Amino acid sequence: MKTDDLISLLATGVQPVPRRAATRRLGFALLAGLPLAALFMLTQFGLRRDLVQAMFWPMLWVKILFPFFIAWGGFVLAQRLARPGVRAGRAWIVLVAPVLFIWAMGALSWFGAPSGQRMVLLLGETWRTCVFNIALISVPVFVAAVIAMRGLAPTRPVLAGAAVGALAGGAGATVYALHCPEITAPFLAVWYVLGMLVPVAVGAVLGPRLFRW
Repeated sequence: MKTDDLISLLATGVQPVPRRAATRRLGFALLAGLPLAALFMLTQFGLRRDLVQAMFWPMLWVKILFPFFIAWGGFVLAQRLARPGVRAGRAWIVLVAPVLFIWAMGALSWFGAPSGQRMVLLLGETWRTCVFNIALISVPVFVAAVIAMRGLAPTRPVLAGAAVGALAGGAGATVYALHCPEITAPFLAVWYVLGMLVPVAVGAVLGPRLFRW
């Protein structure tokens, strides 16, 4: 077979990839995984009893919104890394800015508190379980996002895995915030961030295997 004939055969029936295919696939993954994460949280932990009252506290919204924006940053970064040749661009800023914000809040609260109260602000009552709970709740979103990413074309699997982990970790922490009784900035700056780092690290380690072409 001549080379020109082979090229023509391979090109027959090739259809262009739909625009925003990565965004749609990852969006569907989030829509599939997030309700499962919320259902797991409700059945295993439940909503905090004073949630209605707590909704008037600014720190509750900080606790909800800072992981939400991390999930958003992970989503933006993942859908860019899912396409060959597309740079991450400023997506890293969306991902890192919420972490820097909560670290700044945590530092101000820590150094502004009397020395005898600092460990209480940092440890709260649930520091032993917070990291594990966030990582556990993030599993449904992580699995759904990995399945979506495997149907795309990431060329940087370590970064793609980390981005998927950030999406899942941020979503898991956002859901867990509706149960968690802790509300101090030092606690969020350490234990919430560590909880979200677990799926990020898992994604980065497994990325080369999960997204192998």
